[in-house]
Amino acid sequence: MAIITLTSDWGLSDYYVPAVKGALYSALPDANVVDITHNIDSFDIRSAAFIVKNSYRHFPEGTIHILAIETEESLNNPHAVVKVNGHYFVGTDNDIFSLIVEGDDYEAVMIDVVQDTDFFTFSTRDRFVKVAVMLSQGKTLSEIGSPYTIKEKIAFQPAFDSNSIHGIVIFVDAYENLVTNITKSLFEKVRAGRNFSIKLCCGLYSINKIRKSYKEVQEPDLLALFGTHGFLEIALNHGKASSLLGIERDSAIDIYFYDE
Repeated sequence: MAIITLTSDWGLSDYYVPAVKGALYSALPDANVVDITHNIDSFDIRSAAFIVKNSYRHFPEGTIHILAIETEESLNNPHAVVKVNGHYFVGTDNDIFSLIVEGDDYEAVMIDVVQDTDFFTFSTRDRFVKVAVMLSQGKTLSEIGSPYTIKEKIAFQPAFDSNSIHGIVIFVDAYENLVTNITKSLFEKVRAGRNFSIKLCCGLYSINKIRKSYKEVQEPDLLALFGTHGFLEIALNHGKASSLLGIERDSAIDIYFYDE
């Protein structure tokens, strides 16, 4: 039984989600269609990639992931299928593939499959569904398209030296917790057992301890922890860190290390 996931910026108030699901079930009545999310902000490729990247490995190998964000095809943004870590991703190469793959080995083809209608504004229903069905039926990538190299989009990496790390917020979740691009491994490497101060809002707020859970501080105190995604996260216990602190995606996060 095929597992096919859907990720989009459609929301749930329009006909897009049921139309795609109807097309999938018409072709594959026994398919298991799973919604990852349809609440991505319009055209927000970066958030979609972050959510999918932190979701897909929990599905069985062979799962087909349809990426329905900014799907209109062009010469610069072709439709493609990417296979990485045993998973298939069907979508438009608008940089989303590179942000999901992030250095892992992959195979990719540019889709040659003709879509089912003469309309080109609903590629997910009219082309991606058809490709997902082919993959679920065991068709190879070579039967779907010609070899392709995805565009390279390098996510912003933190800068660091022996005494500091300078990163940014890369994702704000539904609780308004702030996920940075600073990994635990980088933090511990530069820290080298020393004390530290995490600076937010140009030093207006500071944190000098890493917590293991939100409940380790009083409500609505500020805290820092490493989330299951592996990145440093800034939060308020039962509070909305983004709006209350005035910190958004791409805001700077600075960490300074020192000896007592």
